[in-house]
Amino acid sequence: MAVATPAAPSVSPTPAPSRVAGIKTYGFLLIPNFTTIGFASAIETLRMANLAAKRTLFRTLLIAADHGPVQASNGMRVVPDHDIEDAPPLDALFVVGSNPIPARYDRRLLNWVRRLSQQHVALGGICTGSHLLASAELLKGYRCTVHWEDIEQLKERFPGIVISNQLFELDRDRYTCSGGTASLDMTLQLIAREPGGVEIATQAAELLLCDRMRGAREQQRIPLRQRLGHAQPKLSQIVAIMEANLEEPLELEELAQLNEVSVRQLERLFHKYLDRTPSQYYLELRLNRARDLLLRSESQVRDIALACGFASPAHFSKCYSRFFGHSPRGERKQSPLHD
Repeated sequence: MAVATPAAPSVSPTPAPSRVAGIKTYGFLLIPNFTTIGFASAIETLRMANLAAKRTLFRTLLIAADHGPVQASNGMRVVPDHDIEDAPPLDALFVVGSNPIPARYDRRLLNWVRRLSQQHVALGGICTGSHLLASAELLKGYRCTVHWEDIEQLKERFPGIVISNQLFELDRDRYTCSGGTASLDMTLQLIAREPGGVEIATQAAELLLCDRMRGAREQQRIPLRQRLGHAQPKLSQIVAIMEANLEEPLELEELAQLNEVSVRQLERLFHKYLDRTPSQYYLELRLNRARDLLLRSESQVRDIALACGFASPAHFSKCYSRFFGHSPRGERKQSPLHD
């Protein structure tokens, strides 16, 4: 891989590598204005896996529609190793999507990705990369995800596709993530699927100073203002007060008084815009905070229960199990970094 600043000279592509048994070749298709953080998070995670394994498990190649530098959304230019005409055989291709999403894609790109699908190459999308895969009609019958800012656009343009709010989706041979550091989490999970991969993924996460491996069940946190727009500043203010008072939850009467509304008005706001009662929403905030502490810290379950406003570990465990489908201790057992 060769990376160049805007003033740097071009670097000639590297020759196509031969396929080596036991080594997977992952290609990254760079779309102009691609997002650097999603790209770097994925490719560096694979490099760390090789370091952790002390041998080459993954070879990465950069691919573009044509030879010549591809400019990222932050202005950095990256010189690809191959264009789509001379790219070698791949085990998987990750489309690194652009920001903003282009109005249309080069038909050559769409046809090339379709050919890879026919050759049973696994296909992935990073950030808005899912949009290109959907445009090539390669996500029908699959679950996928995309950055929360683009979910509605994807749903509107491709109504037949199942789009989730998860950090990433691994559905058979389709790997999509919401971008940003979620591509790190997705890549760690792909590494963990390999023989002996859990230990290697855990070591790679440690090298990356990643304190835990987030799973596919975790959702993107869509800012409340994005869901509500600017029409409900009062509701946003109430939720902010809730978030600041998780250890000692406030009564509904206190919340209403602090925000100069009646309890009835408070309940109407939550029902209309969040489809739940204020108490349900407050409980979800506390449980999600508890989950974060369970996975990110070594604190005892009883201490986490108290820190999130639960009177006893038993009550905490009951609420947690009802909401997430497993106990707090079961949550930790599912996390590779807490084995």
